[in-house]
Amino acid sequence: MRYVHTMVRVTDIDASLHFWCDLIGLKQVRRNDYEEGQFSLIFLAAPSDLPRSEAEHAPELELTFNWGSEEVYETGRSWGHLAYRVDDIYAACQKLMDGGVTINRPPRDGRMAFIKSPDNVSIELLQEGESLPPQEPWASMENTGDW
Repeated sequence: MRYVHTMVRVTDIDASLHFWCDLIGLKQVRRNDYEEGQFSLIFLAAPSDLPRSEAEHAPELELTFNWGSEEVYETGRSWGHLAYRVDDIYAACQKLMDGGVTINRPPRDGRMAFIKSPDNVSIELLQEGESLPPQEPWASMENTGDW
């Protein structure tokens, strides 16, 4: 058995690609637009997970966009979050804040933070390796909303 992907529905492709690629740092692996079915599937992967050969497969995030749909997707109680390791939790959170993303659970401990995508998907960011020493403004920053 091998893990393949997680699919999330998105309502705005441009906002979603900006968030997932420009701010989070995932890379687009492929995109399939289905004219007959009126939907697009965009597959993303973390740079360090990208395959080094044709025989390898990276775990992917599949963004599904249904053309013309104005439906707002709500998070169910059975859904938790996606998690990504980052090289520097403080730099990652600063980049996200500079890009207009709310840090719902700041990395007060130098280890973990939570944010949400434009479509309300909860994302946990984890410091790669040991926790970083606490530093401001993160150490005294309060939680915002839920995650």
